[in-house]
Amino acid sequence: MTNFTEDKIKNILSTVKDIHTDKDLVTSDNVKSITIDDEIVNVELLLKYPAINYHEDLKGSVEEALSKAGVNYSNITVKSKIATYAVQGGVAALPGVKNIIAVASGKGGVGKSTTAVNLALSLQSEGARVALLDADIYGPSQPRMLGVKDLRPQESTDGNMKPVMAHGLQTMSIGFLVEEASPMVWRGPMVTQALEQLLKNTEWDDIDYMIIDLPPGTGDTQLTLSQKIPVSGAVIITTPQDIALIDAQKGLAMFEKVNIPILGIVENMSIHICSNCDHAEEIFGHGGGKLMAENSNTNFLGALPLQIDIRTDVDEGIPSVARDPDSRVAMMYQEIGRKVAATLSLQSESVGAFPKITIE
Repeated sequence: MTNFTEDKIKNILSTVKDIHTDKDLVTSDNVKSITIDDEIVNVELLLKYPAINYHEDLKGSVEEALSKAGVNYSNITVKSKIATYAVQGGVAALPGVKNIIAVASGKGGVGKSTTAVNLALSLQSEGARVALLDADIYGPSQPRMLGVKDLRPQESTDGNMKPVMAHGLQTMSIGFLVEEASPMVWRGPMVTQALEQLLKNTEWDDIDYMIIDLPPGTGDTQLTLSQKIPVSGAVIITTPQDIALIDAQKGLAMFEKVNIPILGIVENMSIHICSNCDHAEEIFGHGGGKLMAENSNTNFLGALPLQIDIRTDVDEGIPSVARDPDSRVAMMYQEIGRKVAATLSLQSESVGAFPKITIE
């Protein structure tokens, strides 16, 4: 084995890219330590986003790069640590929550709520502590999608609410407080007040990411979110057809105006594959979400199929990622979840956030 120095090893690591950030490990500051013990090169990597299901692949890429450079023996460890990232100016942090990610769409019927719940479960499957807030006051769907529509939040010792636990997620929704069939005949100010209370009167416990499932459009709820709630970034859900893309573009522009970063665009119902004959058909068109991402200079996070199981899973209260984490669809959601968190990790960290102190 050639004599290697720490600098030489760092140069080798700079050739290895993280597929979720599209940056090399050195540039993205993921190399925590390099030590050379006799002939063994020890490398400790620290990702800034949860990625348990990616650690082994990344480890393999590093081992391959070192081996090609002549390193005969290496010991690679990969860990993740989630920071708190900056939010829009003038908005106070939410106790117990590091990062809030809004999931939005310009119009209804594009599968936003289904994507939101599977995104939350994906981040959890990668090792994060996750909460899901259903911000759709008029049409809450998360209690049913999570299979907990008959549960009610418990009261804490100081009169606040404890989140309802569902598939390991900490959740809250107006749907837990009213009958499912009861219409919410409220004006805008009552809706925004209810949203604030759901968010701030719930005792969230050590959350890395809170996913907020927003109602469609760009109305009162979205304005409240941008003015009073500390949001780290937004994900836009669309389908490929032109009418959905027009409305999605409006949602994207709204977040840009209120200085909330767009983490990327997800194209839902991208292609349908017949369960009987395997014929593939692009029912809603092709590539609209990707083109919108390119034109808006933002990330295309991925495309999801129009598949009956995705719909039946949430109808039965067991979303696809929870029902079968190893299925093809669940892995697609997990890939999108890693890209969302990785994109957020490239932003500036919150100046006022104090790190958690761990003693080992």
